[in-house]
Amino acid sequence: MELQIIQNKIYEIRGFKVILDKDLALMYEVTTSNLNKAVKRNLNRFPNDFMFQLSNEEFDLIFQNGTSNWGGTRKLPYAFTEHGIAMLAGLLNSAKAIEINIQIVRAFVALRQYALGYAELNQKLENFMLTTNLQFSDIYQALTEMATQNEQTQKPNNPVGYLATYKK
Repeated sequence: MELQIIQNKIYEIRGFKVILDKDLALMYEVTTSNLNKAVKRNLNRFPNDFMFQLSNEEFDLIFQNGTSNWGGTRKLPYAFTEHGIAMLAGLLNSAKAIEINIQIVRAFVALRQYALGYAELNQKLENFMLTTNLQFSDIYQALTEMATQNEQTQKPNNPVGYLATYKK
């Protein structure tokens, strides 16, 4: 499975980057209900920072137009954080689950590296702007001093051209 496809399934909810149970089930090639049954049998492995169930509002925000063929979702989906997905690896012990888990972890790592790179780039830009603003401030100050000095040392203008002096 391509990294980009997995990254497109990662949502940010409640400050966590998560993948929903239905998307994980598709990736693992199991049904959503079987995935959720395995989780419920091992619920002590999934604290709230590993897995949580979406609220109606969160569900509506993610799936504004999505309804099933029976008119809606029967149960609100579960969202699994990166740590919750790592826990799933121990529950779903098929070759496919192991392969997909490796790719999911890589997707989370790539997103984290992208976010860190963005933060670093933002810091560099901020430093550049600060340095540039200081340099412009120095230039404006020097220009102001030069203008003040010119005004103080400026000689009266001598007329330009020939002066006609007539002797009578």
